[in-house]
Amino acid sequence: MGQPLPPAGVPTVGVEEEFLLVDPATGVPVPRGREVVAAARERFGLDLDHELLAAQVEAKTGVCHDLAQVRRELVAMRSAVSRAAGEAGCLALAVGAAPLGEPAGPIADLPRYRLIARTFGRLADEQSICGCHVHVGVPDREVAVQVCNHLRPWLPVLVALTANSPLSRGRDTGYASWRTVVWHRWPTAGPPPYFSSWAHYQEVADLLRESGAATDPSMLYWDVRPSCHLPTVEVRVADVAAGPTEALLLTALVRALATTAVADVERGVPAPAVPTEALRPAGWRAARDGLAGRTLDVLSGKQVPVRHLLRRLVRHARPALSANGDLDLVERALAALHRVGCGAERQRRLLARTGTPTDLLDVLTADAPDPLVPAPYPGERRAGGSWPVPLGASREGF
Repeated sequence: MGQPLPPAGVPTVGVEEEFLLVDPATGVPVPRGREVVAAARERFGLDLDHELLAAQVEAKTGVCHDLAQVRRELVAMRSAVSRAAGEAGCLALAVGAAPLGEPAGPIADLPRYRLIARTFGRLADEQSICGCHVHVGVPDREVAVQVCNHLRPWLPVLVALTANSPLSRGRDTGYASWRTVVWHRWPTAGPPPYFSSWAHYQEVADLLRESGAATDPSMLYWDVRPSCHLPTVEVRVADVAAGPTEALLLTALVRALATTAVADVERGVPAPAVPTEALRPAGWRAARDGLAGRTLDVLSGKQVPVRHLLRRLVRHARPALSANGDLDLVERALAALHRVGCGAERQRRLLARTGTPTDLLDVLTADAPDPLVPAPYPGERRAGGSWPVPLGASREGF
């Protein structure tokens, strides 16, 4: 039976999640990506991708029409990744940055990654960081560029909302999202420029490749960008979520922002021309403070609580959330998140109680209990106390 058709006007979505492979006893990253990829394919029917470091893997949903489908695929993926890691003698962590051990590691033995390592040196092998990327379908690349412009002001809020990497080398970094700080070392990372057209985007992309700052189109690492091979806008600003509900929340908000942006583009409403020099410090402050702190409101130029900006984001996207059928999930997930805090807050609370960073490992595994433990999404029911985990979902697309 084919996938049900989405409601008219509701864009498709896809989610990519990166996971860190660590020693079960010490939490130190281990280069077992090849073994985990093989075990996932052979034992659990899941195709994983290698990442830059051999201690990472990436899982992708198919092209999804609603959040219930996204949830099923995320839970199935995380279960399979965890079991495959167990087969390879390691743990798969859903955490934005390696909390223990050295952040450097061997590069995955693939031609593209060997080229990146030769080009960027030590920068490449200190990337024990894991993100979550959300793709949203758009009509064409010209619209995609304008949608990216409309999403730029919301990037700092999404950084704070998803912050899940406060530790490095077993110590608190002082940042809620250390992944963001490490990631922004790349010359093509961070908030993108404001592009006037697809042609303008291509001009800048060509310039970056000519300079050597990007070895190929996939190395345009901006926080939001038109996909280089799909008819989507890709938001790349988030730490990988500790649980599937936080990933769903991010997916719903990104899709609603993109839906709103497409409507604005079609009506001729221009995006706010927020300068990159405002977005960059706003993103830095959001990465430092997380959901409970403050950051720069890039529209007013004033420092405000992150939760204030999050409420504004939800108001802005509320009609699209409702039209997409995602409003109920977002309201319940946000209520739970406000109660328990973002991933960085939860890690710090646990560490304050135990004082032992390895105690974090059990709660950071890819298949750990969902920290937000919501009521089932419409159309799903709990079975045996856990979410159903079908593995037959399509892998095409994202």
